[in-house]
Amino acid sequence: MNFLAHIYLSGNNKLLTIGNFVADGIRGRNYKTYPKKVQAGILLHREIDTFTDAHPVFRQSTKRLHQNYGHYSGVIVDIFYDHFLAKNWDNYCDTPLDQYVDDFYQVLNNNFDILPDRFKRLTPIMIEGNWLLNYATIEGIQSVLNGMNNRTKGKSKMNEATKELRTYYSEFEEEFTAFFEELKAFSKTKRIDLVKQFKL
Repeated sequence: MNFLAHIYLSGNNKLLTIGNFVADGIRGRNYKTYPKKVQAGILLHREIDTFTDAHPVFRQSTKRLHQNYGHYSGVIVDIFYDHFLAKNWDNYCDTPLDQYVDDFYQVLNNNFDILPDRFKRLTPIMIEGNWLLNYATIEGIQSVLNGMNNRTKGKSKMNEATKELRTYYSEFEEEFTAFFEELKAFSKTKRIDLVKQFKL
C-alpha cells in the first residue's frame, strides 16, 4: 500500500502513524533506534506490506500491469489503491479527507526531528504539493506517477500507467474495495498485538 493507506491503517496513535509512514526509509533492525511507538508503526508497516504482496486480489491487480511494467506493477497498484481510498474516503472515515490530511501534515511538522533523513527531504515536498489530497483525482495520480518515473530515469514508464487505470477503472476499484476490507481487519489485529507487545 502507498502513503495514505498506511497512515489510515495506523489508527489514532500519532507516533505509531509516523512509524508506519516512514518505514520504507528504515532498514533492518535500525528501527530499534526509534521511540517504541514509532517502532510499532514500522513493524505494522512491514506486516501490511507482507500481507498485501501475498494477497490474491492484489496480485490479480498487478497481473493486469505486468506485461507493460514488470516488477514496477506492485508499486503502481499501491498508488492506484491509494487513489480509490482517497476517492471513496467518506466510506472509511468520518473526518473529511482535507482535514485528515492537514492534521497529519501537522503531526509530521511537530515531529520533524525524528523523521529519517529521506523523509525530512520528502515531507516539505509532499506538503507543498498536497500529495495525499490529490490522490483523489486521476490528475493527482498522474503527477505521482510522473515523479516516480523520473526517479527511475524513465526506465519504469510508470507515467503511462494511468492509461490502464482509465481502461480498467471499475475492475481496479472493485479489487481495491474487496481487498481493503480484509486489510483493515488484518491491520487492526496486528496493531492491537503490537500495542500489547510494546506495552504502549
